[in-house]
Amino acid sequence: MNTPITVSTLNNQIKSLLETTFIGVYVEGEVSNLTYHNSGHIYFSIKDANSTLSCVMFRGNAQYLKFRLEVGMKITISGSITAYVPRGNYQLMCNKIEPSGQGVLALAYEQLKKKLQEKGYFNSEIKKTLPKYPKHIVLVTSPTGAAIEDMKKVALHRWPLAKFTLVPTLVQGDDAKFDIVNSIKIADELEADVMIVGRGGGSIEDLWAFNEEVVALSIYEAKTPVISAVGHEVDFLISDFVADVRAATPSNAIEIALPDMNEHRIFLDNLHDQFNSRFKMILSSKEQSIMHIKSLFEQNSFERKFEFVQKELNLVKENLNRSMLTIFQQKQSLLEMLNNNYKMNHPNKKVKEGMVQLTKDEKIINLENVKPKDTIWLESAKNVARCEVIENNVL
Repeated sequence: MNTPITVSTLNNQIKSLLETTFIGVYVEGEVSNLTYHNSGHIYFSIKDANSTLSCVMFRGNAQYLKFRLEVGMKITISGSITAYVPRGNYQLMCNKIEPSGQGVLALAYEQLKKKLQEKGYFNSEIKKTLPKYPKHIVLVTSPTGAAIEDMKKVALHRWPLAKFTLVPTLVQGDDAKFDIVNSIKIADELEADVMIVGRGGGSIEDLWAFNEEVVALSIYEAKTPVISAVGHEVDFLISDFVADVRAATPSNAIEIALPDMNEHRIFLDNLHDQFNSRFKMILSSKEQSIMHIKSLFEQNSFERKFEFVQKELNLVKENLNRSMLTIFQQKQSLLEMLNNNYKMNHPNKKVKEGMVQLTKDEKIINLENVKPKDTIWLESAKNVARCEVIENNVL
């Protein structure tokens, strides 16, 4: 008769068999029963239409997982089978997990983008405005990359008045995200006008540090306006969405941050021309106003008023003289006419032989009006005769 073994012995034998037989497995399934433990371990199951398999990913491997597992997500797992002796069950211990049909980094990017967007990290209302004329710009980038040299060249030709401070930063590798976060904090304490965070181009893996949540959080919390300048124009990183301004390249970040010296020179020339034109126009307008005021003053001055009064007096005098002359001439003409009439009607010239003037009661009368016994007077130029009418007959 066989001697029975203990449950623990059997479970240990099963554990040894499973762990030596299924050292490396590669399995695909759908995530269910997902738990992110406080310890950093991840417990879940994968299933297909007919079976379920328990899985665990310990913190040592879970910390390198780029994306977050979600219930219903289809994944592929690289790992090994192990047994938990106290309970007598087995599980798949995961070394590496990837999403099925989609790249790990692409999924991680979309998940973090959605998460931060829901938190409001991308809202335009919270974006800080860049100063128009920054005096101090701090650069968070590698001191040895091509990006720093490109930015220096652009800054020198564009606006050499600005001061630049470089915070040397590791921008690639697993530890780059922590170094970027630390550099952003240092740069923020410098109280510069603008902070440029970025690096030159590279693969998605090279640029991945700028897609990390801790980097996005440090940019979001920075008090200094931040320009994200990572990679090339086609590269869009999480830092681009969180930053106050996105630049297509590091050189473009300098173009955005600094004004153009040549444009300002042209602007100043135009301003100078406009000032001169405006100044001349104002002077001309004021000159015309002064001339107008001068003309009004001259027209209303005492001299002009005296001249006006004098002219009026002269005009009145001329009119008076002219009127007096006219009257005088008229009177003279009248006198001459009267004189001529008088001369023509002088009694001495009117005396004719046998001609006398007949008066009665000191009135000149006609002979036809004389009646018998009337007393009449017969007057000539030299004599007066008193007569009594005896008879007056009609011839």
